[in-house]
Amino acid sequence: MKTPTLRGTSLRGQRGATAVEFALVSGMLCMLLIGICEFSRVLFDWNTASEAVRLGARTAVVCDANAAVIKTRMQALLPLLNNANVDVSYLPAGCDADVSTARNSCNTVTVSITGVTVQTIIPFVPQSLTMPPFTTTLPRESLTSSSGGTTCN
Repeated sequence: MKTPTLRGTSLRGQRGATAVEFALVSGMLCMLLIGICEFSRVLFDWNTASEAVRLGARTAVVCDANAAVIKTRMQALLPLLNNANVDVSYLPAGCDADVSTARNSCNTVTVSITGVTVQTIIPFVPQSLTMPPFTTTLPRESLTSSSGGTTCN
């Protein structure tokens, strides 16, 4: 009995070709999907860092909170941060030094994040990406008041 042919080729020679093609294509597709997920995670961390800076500046201008409290709140939002990455500064310089004035002579507060790195979890190719610096400056609102409602709690 003669083996059936399809356009001059033997069907017996084509067995398993679909499985091999699927393995090649699915491997590339999985790598692409993992890359997209990892890129999304890194962008999420960068967006969270931007929100942490905004939260720190808002806390500084609404609540009578020192830099340690502000950094703690920011670290609660973004655990990647450490005290060395966060800078809180008031203008004019030195206005926050006197505890008795409780920062009531300060005009603005600037909160910034620098030097934060995100570790990727891509298999076989781990990367360390450094975030761009984030800075937020806000004018004085109630720097001498701790009555900022739920913002200060």
